[in-house]
Amino acid sequence: MALNYIWIGFILIAFVVALCELIFGNNTNVFTDIISSTFSSAKTGFEISIGLTGILAMWLGLMKIGEKAGLIEKFAKFASPVFTKLFPGLPKDHPATGSIFMNFSANLLGLDNAATPIGLRAMQQLQTLNSKKDTASDPMIMFLCINASGLTIVPITIMMYRAECGAANPADVFLPILLTTFFATLVAIIAVCIMQKINIFQKNLLLFFASMILFIGGLMWLFHSMDQKDVSLYSTLFANGLLFTIICGFIVAGIRKKLNVYDAFIEGAKEGFQTAVKIIPYLVAILLAIGVFRASGAMDILIDGIRKFVLFIGIDARFVEGLPTILMKPLSGSGSRGMMIDAMKTYGADSFVGRLSSVAQGSVDTVFYVVAVYFGSVSIRNTRYTIPCALIADFAGAIAAIVMTYLFFSDSI
Repeated sequence: MALNYIWIGFILIAFVVALCELIFGNNTNVFTDIISSTFSSAKTGFEISIGLTGILAMWLGLMKIGEKAGLIEKFAKFASPVFTKLFPGLPKDHPATGSIFMNFSANLLGLDNAATPIGLRAMQQLQTLNSKKDTASDPMIMFLCINASGLTIVPITIMMYRAECGAANPADVFLPILLTTFFATLVAIIAVCIMQKINIFQKNLLLFFASMILFIGGLMWLFHSMDQKDVSLYSTLFANGLLFTIICGFIVAGIRKKLNVYDAFIEGAKEGFQTAVKIIPYLVAILLAIGVFRASGAMDILIDGIRKFVLFIGIDARFVEGLPTILMKPLSGSGSRGMMIDAMKTYGADSFVGRLSSVAQGSVDTVFYVVAVYFGSVSIRNTRYTIPCALIADFAGAIAAIVMTYLFFSDSI
């Protein structure tokens, strides 16, 4: 139901803003821009789905090999002490536990192309346990909100874009992103635990949170002691090297189990193709609403209003120029990426705004895209409280991104 109201709200707000632009702003092109955005959004949604087809086919093929070789079951056993607490509705050692663990691992390494197919596989496995097939289950909501919080240890793509935009040290946002995304994910977990009445003070969860804090602290110490130029190189090398090791490990495990590895891969790849086709209407629908909202000028009005308010109360307004990236992030990954690149090109990659946009872009995921793709893959229509909890995590991430940018880069112009 939440998606229904949000979808309608975006379109109605866009219509009202467009009318005001036409009547009071004498903008005769506003409706032309909106109609153009509907076509381009529909095209983009289809192209993204088609682009995902090959990636889904490849990764679900590999996952099928890993599943038949027993590796997914081993991952499930490894993660079960924590996951049985975070996902109390998930049976111990269920295959979905292994897929969720693999998805989180890929996200941590900033490997979006691997994380999404594995996440869709996890959703399909969770759906087999769901008694109400059109309504999100508790484990689905926890899984999706953690995904939407965007926990990332190695923000490879952000560092790559910063390098392309001429940043002196593309990896200088590494620590701010790490701290911000950890905070957003922690808020997401706590919000869902409150809604699902999960006791966050259980021994296993407290040990998990403590371990994460120690791990994050260790990474901060390690990368802080390294030369900034080496951070991007070694983090990228580690992430991609580990990914290739996983691929080879799945294949070797299949050979050891005397599987027909090729046939297993094809079986999984067929599921990937079917999944890609299934998410097209959901993706087109959400991108259509977002495209109309942007084209109407509603986003610009919102930013201008915030800027005037900040100046009125007399606080530092530098962060306002980074808000387009922050506000666009929950709506559109490509849109927020475009905002980030535009900010770096306009103000400079090493400017305060350029760094804030980079930290914000790398700290959380695209809520509405994740909801549309993941729930769309299993035909979930009633998302319950998924979007409010995910947006709370996004808001926490946005605040943390601004705070961390001031803490690390307050001297930037």
